[in-house]
Amino acid sequence: MNPEESQTPEQIDEWWEQLQEPSPKQEQSENLSVESILETATPTSSVNTEVVDSVTESTEESSVEFTEELDTETPLLGSKVELESQDNSLSAAAEERVAKLQQEEAALKLEVAKLQASYQSLQEQISASQTSLARIVQESLVQLEQRKQALQISVEQLERRQERIRNEMRTTFAGASQDLAIRVQGFKDYLTGSLQDLAMSAEQLQLTPQVVVEPPTPAAKEVKPIPEQLETPQFAQQQFQDTTNKIRRLIDQYRSKPDYYGPPWQLRRTFEPAHAERVSNWFFSQGGRGALRSVGSRLQNILIASAVASILHKLYGDRIRTLVLANSPERLGEWRRGLQDCLGIGRPDFGPDRGVALFEAPEALAQKADRLMKANQLPLIIIDDSEEQISLAMLQFPLWLAFAPDPKTMKSSNDDF
Repeated sequence: MNPEESQTPEQIDEWWEQLQEPSPKQEQSENLSVESILETATPTSSVNTEVVDSVTESTEESSVEFTEELDTETPLLGSKVELESQDNSLSAAAEERVAKLQQEEAALKLEVAKLQASYQSLQEQISASQTSLARIVQESLVQLEQRKQALQISVEQLERRQERIRNEMRTTFAGASQDLAIRVQGFKDYLTGSLQDLAMSAEQLQLTPQVVVEPPTPAAKEVKPIPEQLETPQFAQQQFQDTTNKIRRLIDQYRSKPDYYGPPWQLRRTFEPAHAERVSNWFFSQGGRGALRSVGSRLQNILIASAVASILHKLYGDRIRTLVLANSPERLGEWRRGLQDCLGIGRPDFGPDRGVALFEAPEALAQKADRLMKANQLPLIIIDDSEEQISLAMLQFPLWLAFAPDPKTMKSSNDDF
């Protein structure tokens, strides 16, 4: 900015007044010039008036020129004043803008300070959250590790318990099987001779009463006698070929075409060739009276007994009464559930006077079988493999099936221990 533009209006007014008023030095110079002219003119009276006139004319011309210069400088001063007033307004606007900018700067500084404070608090919160999260993760890992150790301990305990139960089962089964094998072997020797004697005695018995034939009379017709006693079932002799063929057809039907939704007293489970072989052996080799090796579990034995009961029910209908002997209620419960499942019968079919009767004592079973025989019915006696001894009273009945563990299996299991 020029020095003239930076001057204030008051300074410009003073300067304008100074221009309008002649300075004392200028007046003194003018006076001196006039006086000098006059003084030079006074000593010599012969000076020409033309000289004076020329001087006066020169002074007038100088004054005229000064006035002209003032007239020419006046608009310039006005324009300068206007420019200075504009500069003043611009400077005022600039000062206001600077003030506003300073206020905005102060507001921005305050806002920045607030943001820095909030950023610092957020940083502290984030660090606290990270610390707490790390602590929670560590605690969770510790808890999971504890649970893992507890589960491992539980699994180890269960495995040890399982192994102990298996050892107990093997030991118990081996001990019971060994004792039972000894008893069965002794009983087998005794039973072989007894059965032979019993078979010879049964062949000599006259199961049908002798009919006295009287000479016919002309007024009366011949009356055929009705047998009072039930004939002993026979499955292996030639005269019962029709019954044998029917039994074979039923066994083949159970093995090849099982009916899982058949009527009651019909086998409803899958019949394997091993089961069919044992049933055929019991019917045709043992004649419906004998012992079979246990298949390996009570459920398999129940399946074989159910097939026998189903075939006999097909042959003799409701005259067949199944009597099951076991030495504990738990085993009798298994027999009841197994027969229901295999034969499709229900609870009403179990009872002393129903299709299936369950006994824990052989004496009560023998008495019940004897009463059934007297009532012209056929008792089917089924003996569980838990029975260590077989009562001789049950051997007199025509149909009985006993299950015994395989001696070879018992020997191999005993060798393991």
